[in-house]
Amino acid sequence: MPSPTTVADAPSSVAVFPFDHDHGVPARGLADVLGGKGAGLAEMTTALGLPVPPGFTITVGTCRRYLAGGWPAELDGLVTDHVERLGRILGRRFGDPADPLLLAVRSGAPRSMPGMLDTVLNLGLSDETVLGLAAASGDERFAWDCYRRFVRMYATTVLGVDDLGEEAPADDIDALRAEIARVRATVEIPQDPRSQLCGAIEAVFRSCGSERALAYAQREQIDGALATAVNVQAMVFGNRGGESGTGVVFTRDPSTGEARRYGDYLPRAQGEDVVSGVARTQTIESLRAELPAIWTELDGVLDRLEQHYADICDVEFTVEQGRLWVLQTRIGKRSAVAAVRAAVQMAEEPDCPLTREQAVARVDPEVRAAARKAVLAAAGVAQRGEAVAKGLGASPGRVTGKAVFSSEEAADAGEDEDLVLIRPETSPQDVPGMAVSVGVITGTGGLVSHAAVVARGWGLPAVVGAEDLEITGEGARTRDGRFTIAAGDLVTLDGTTGEIWLGDDPAATDGPATDEEAVLCEHLPELALLEEWAG
Repeated sequence: MPSPTTVADAPSSVAVFPFDHDHGVPARGLADVLGGKGAGLAEMTTALGLPVPPGFTITVGTCRRYLAGGWPAELDGLVTDHVERLGRILGRRFGDPADPLLLAVRSGAPRSMPGMLDTVLNLGLSDETVLGLAAASGDERFAWDCYRRFVRMYATTVLGVDDLGEEAPADDIDALRAEIARVRATVEIPQDPRSQLCGAIEAVFRSCGSERALAYAQREQIDGALATAVNVQAMVFGNRGGESGTGVVFTRDPSTGEARRYGDYLPRAQGEDVVSGVARTQTIESLRAELPAIWTELDGVLDRLEQHYADICDVEFTVEQGRLWVLQTRIGKRSAVAAVRAAVQMAEEPDCPLTREQAVARVDPEVRAAARKAVLAAAGVAQRGEAVAKGLGASPGRVTGKAVFSSEEAADAGEDEDLVLIRPETSPQDVPGMAVSVGVITGTGGLVSHAAVVARGWGLPAVVGAEDLEITGEGARTRDGRFTIAAGDLVTLDGTTGEIWLGDDPAATDGPATDEEAVLCEHLPELALLEEWAG
């Protein structure tokens, strides 16, 4: 087994640890060293024994060393040793033309930054190894789909190409080959897998300085220079055959705090398809119907994770040919209402280790005040007028603002006006615009897309997957042609119901005075309990 490190783990040291390394302390507490994702992967591997694809973590300190002085010379040998160990574990060799080991390269900052840093999947494919993957898997379409995904992701993430044109249908092998050739004619993508891996690791390191990462850090008040760990993991394939798919699921509803599973699932797909906001996803309940045995196994994993962390967990998973793999867990971002309800319910559940004192500490007075305001505002809304479109309510709240159709337009307008950012789909590049908007609408995407997760964490009302709208960079119109939205038009959205209106808020608020305590008692009784526990 290779040595996990060459230098003591100082803030700028170079170190690499396999997920199953014994750190002598619980891995879950090592986010400053392993990053949040790496700490979660190590904890799931060592403490919980969950089905995690093997891999290794390049530490946050190594990233700091790279950002300060370039690629550390000692990192080459460490990465080579750990890749070879991974090959021995799996019985496949990185770069083998007959049966290649393929890798996922993912970021993992000490504090969660969903979608802000870079990822490269299917790494290790080339004109030669794609033929080996096709032969070993017995599925030529699958192999060329993975290669197409790799060249597009490498071109955009590592080489900075902005526009690669339309994607070919995933079931047309000739079209997939043609698209790969077209992309490779546009930009030079290394055929050597080791060069690919070095480029991907550097791209993840560099993404700490991207505009989206800096805008997110500013909004989240993350102090100091950003740095990230890099997780290199054996690929598992949700796009391989009929009993395959991928999804993201929360152990509890992060909008309401209710004790029910919440998330998205997409058959015959890879993880980026779900979180990017481009695909039309299914609710997590569809997995129960399609693959009931996998659902039962996943449900048990979610119970174990929630009890272990005593918190709402956000879990990414893949099903490959009827086998469940867990790719990530982190503490889930949630609304203020969900924070109150989940903390109280967990503290009252006999199997959950969360105490009342910990529940009070977790939900500070500012969050409790925000929850109170949200419940009272929702109770005071008596809708009138016609909603012009409806999508998925992804982050609760009701707001009105002027429509903008690009992140740049929103960022240029600044914070002087209330803006609603409307996009066909929201990518991490839109975060600077989201940061100065009061609400977000997307035409595609599901409940766990980057837009939904970021908006929920910021308390920003959001409606995603509004398929009634045809949205471009210049405006929007309903598919029946009855209504149009131009830049500067007032738009109102309700992130609970998913409804969208033209104009000012169509709510009647001039009624009898609301009995606030009665409303809170009916809709969020957990708040009174939490206040009582807080003294």
